[in-house]
Amino acid sequence: MNRKRSFPAVVDPQVHTLILGSLPGVLSLAHSQYYAHPQNRFWKLLAEVIGIDLPALPYAERLPLLLAHGFGLWDVVAEARRDGSLDSNIRDHVHNDLTSLIATLPQLHTIAFNGGTAAKLGLKALGEHAGRYRIVLLPSSSPAYTRPYAEKLAAWITLQER
Repeated sequence: MNRKRSFPAVVDPQVHTLILGSLPGVLSLAHSQYYAHPQNRFWKLLAEVIGIDLPALPYAERLPLLLAHGFGLWDVVAEARRDGSLDSNIRDHVHNDLTSLIATLPQLHTIAFNGGTAAKLGLKALGEHAGRYRIVLLPSSSPAYTRPYAEKLAAWITLQER
């Protein structure tokens, strides 16, 4: 099993909401893009939150739009061994330095976790720092998490609240 590594954080000092996933899947790593799998609903869900049709745009245009709306992206896991893309297959993981990152984000008030694995590992990595922020536990945007889209959207839309 090869070690897989996360992408750099997508942040700037204006980020008010940081969305943390677990670790990019095989297709995302192959394309060097967050949430590249066409069945992953991340871009569609976030489009509903910010009111811009993100899936219709080229990837290179999506990230600046997220930042312009105060949203940042990163992953909880810096690197790990994993067969395939399922979070349940993550082994021997190393955390990203979340506490150092959040210290550079003066406008940050919300940390959202995309899925249960991201939440479990991320809350542990944040430790006492988690109490300083609004924490939002989102249902995973992954196609492996087979909940109805409307159910996922009801949770994701809460990211509009400040």
